[in-house]
Amino acid sequence: MHASVGDRLHTYGRAVGQSARSGEIIEVRGSDGQPPYLVRFEDGHEGLVHPGPDCVIESRAASE
Repeated sequence: MHASVGDRLHTYGRAVGQSARSGEIIEVRGSDGQPPYLVRFEDGHEGLVHPGPDCVIESRAASE
């Protein structure tokens, strides 16, 4: 997985009743765009994320 600051991270619920989350990558801590990523979620919460198979990166260039 590869990301840049400003890209969006989408995490989909893995269980019934678990909602999807989305946020902006504000810091890339791995080398060459690799995880972990510091993400600011839509509710204002920030967290360090090691994305799994339930995550998708949306490039900032694709959303412009």
